[in-house]
Amino acid sequence: MLRAAASLLALSAAGCTSIEKSLDDLTPNAGSEVRTGYLPGPSRQPVTFENIQAADPQSSIARSQHPKILAAYGGAYSDPKLEQALAGIVGKLATVSDDPARAYRITILNSPNVNAFALPGGYLYITRGLLALANDSAEVAAVIGHEMGHVTANHGIERQKREEAAEIAGRVVSEVLASDAAGQAALARGRLSLASFSRQQELQADVLGIRHIGRAGYDPYAAARFLEAMEDYSHIRNAFQAQDASLDFLASHPAAPQRIELARQHARNFGAPGVGEADRDRYLAGIDGMLFGDSAVEGYVRGRRFYHPGLGITFEVPDGFVIDNTAEAVLATGPGDMAIRFDGVALPATTSLIDYVNSGWIGGLDPTSIRREKIGNLDAVSARARGGEYAFDVTVIRVGGQVYRFLTALPLSLATSPVSVANRVAGSFRRLTEAETAALKPLRIRIVTASAGDTIQTLSNRMVGIDRKAEMFKLLNALGTGAVIKPGAKYKIVAE
Repeated sequence: MLRAAASLLALSAAGCTSIEKSLDDLTPNAGSEVRTGYLPGPSRQPVTFENIQAADPQSSIARSQHPKILAAYGGAYSDPKLEQALAGIVGKLATVSDDPARAYRITILNSPNVNAFALPGGYLYITRGLLALANDSAEVAAVIGHEMGHVTANHGIERQKREEAAEIAGRVVSEVLASDAAGQAALARGRLSLASFSRQQELQADVLGIRHIGRAGYDPYAAARFLEAMEDYSHIRNAFQAQDASLDFLASHPAAPQRIELARQHARNFGAPGVGEADRDRYLAGIDGMLFGDSAVEGYVRGRRFYHPGLGITFEVPDGFVIDNTAEAVLATGPGDMAIRFDGVALPATTSLIDYVNSGWIGGLDPTSIRREKIGNLDAVSARARGGEYAFDVTVIRVGGQVYRFLTALPLSLATSPVSVANRVAGSFRRLTEAETAALKPLRIRIVTASAGDTIQTLSNRMVGIDRKAEMFKLLNALGTGAVIKPGAKYKIVAE
């Protein structure tokens, strides 16, 4: 949240957390010298992913894109216990892949979004949001195996070539055939072909991924299970506090029912359901304590209240509203199509709040509605505006060199005025005390063991910081309609 106000929060570049394919897998008859990280010989060159891939021209593409991916997904996430768990999965898959000589590096991305993808040359990425949604090693192996399938089939290179060709065709049509209807239609067909080819790549990667996990001894039906989990996630993604739907798995990996059924068909090549290892307990131990949802950089959503420890501020939305902490702003949606937006901008002390409100950034402003206010001991100004089919209430609050802005919108078709809601939200804004800031803790995945008498309700009641607790508990633990809690079994909850 409030990345536009980055001047207030200096973000240091995160180092890359990566897991490389086992050295024993890379070098036949590896001796102790290799296992310590060096190749025999006078060069004593360290055995690293970069050195192994230095001669691979495909790796140059990934190396140039790697910093951009880190920036888009909040940097790399470091957790030695989790890294060790993933290293075991990657190692098992790599040894049974169609290209066992290839090295892989997997980076855990520090993002609540649920996603995984690959770049040419063996660069694999998986978010901690996806790891929170997965329920066993087999499901994670299915995701990683799918992405390794893209690498093995050189899909990244093929896609790049086709995108370059489409870009050239687009320039020809726009510059040479701008008025040619047939040319425009040809370009449209070309774009459709490109999209269709991408779907074919996904299906091919599905086949390769299921083949990988089946050969490695994992449950081959895990791929279909995880695709089903993604469908459920799409209906409750805001509970993960994910910032941008375009960064999600479903944006590039459509989980259509047909694709789920095809995954089951390919899994049957390895046997009936129940074949293969799920490795649930070991996986749950690996993610126990993993960060969940937003980090302190974006601020925390706790029920109806938003906290930002770095900026030292907090506010609350009314009953019936759900907060979504996006990269550009904090959004809240409520009944009757009512919406609230909260963000911040820098403002010089020499600019008055009234001058700022009148500076032209509010369309449809009613100048007669501008009012000076005090919210606690903070200077504020409120105003009203109209635009399209909506009425707006705007409140700006000055905190040092920063101005925080609340925008409340309500359709004109509703008789209720947005002013009362806006006053309640803006009136709840205040600075955090030092004690409150110190007490704020990030949410984490915690693994609990069910006791006799536990139910979905009793376990979900132990979760904190999220709405719709029971629904979220069932999503995290892949519990369908009619599911019951088993005493002695392990389950995921979200807690501090």
